[in-house]
Amino acid sequence: MTVKLYNDNTEYEGEIIGTDKQTDLAVIKIKKDGLTAAELGDSSATQVGEFAMAIGSPLGLDNSVTAGIVSAVNREVQDDDGNKYMAIQTDAAINSGNSGGALVNSKGQVIGVNTLKLSGTGVEGVGFAIPINSTKSIYEQLIEYNKVKRPYIGIGGRDLDKNTAEANDLVVGIYVRTVAEFSSAEKAGIQIGDVIIEADGQKITTMDELNEIKNKKQIGDTMKIKVYRNKKEKELTLTLQEQP
Repeated sequence: MTVKLYNDNTEYEGEIIGTDKQTDLAVIKIKKDGLTAAELGDSSATQVGEFAMAIGSPLGLDNSVTAGIVSAVNREVQDDDGNKYMAIQTDAAINSGNSGGALVNSKGQVIGVNTLKLSGTGVEGVGFAIPINSTKSIYEQLIEYNKVKRPYIGIGGRDLDKNTAEANDLVVGIYVRTVAEFSSAEKAGIQIGDVIIEADGQKITTMDELNEIKNKKQIGDTMKIKVYRNKKEKELTLTLQEQP
């Protein structure tokens, strides 16, 4: 891999320190002295209507910028691989080659990393960036561990709505379809066919809700899981492992 810098035609050899497929982020290192670090902004302070500029090399056009405004903050979006993001939405044009580039505010501070856009007939000016605050723990872990350490339960599940649950004499919740060997779930006693209905005392009906609770925890933390099994409720305690 080679890296080129602004106003510098030299191609520098890049060393991949770590990658994270889930967020499509990576840390790359080059040998070069005297570089000025970009100033990172506080994406939590970003407001709708603020100026936004996307920087990148769309369609091979090096060092291009596009400008617009912040259209929304904390917008939940999903990519083609099913990964979900809480993103900054902007109408600054984002095209192939912008992805991975900076989204900056009027002060020149980086507030996001351009990641994806909506495309199709009649769709214009709908792009998304990962808030820079969300990337900090990721790139810190990539530098330290070469990967991102995430808590892991170890189940594959299906959301059960009211109609499906009633048709199968079950309850609304998460139907456990698979349990990974030696996982937190297996060690806690979760079984295929269980329906997860609560996590840490909160009623849940979807995998997204379960993951939201899990992702607020650290590896080694415990979770109280209530399941519906054989027409009875059962509470189990699992200890979160590191995602393999």
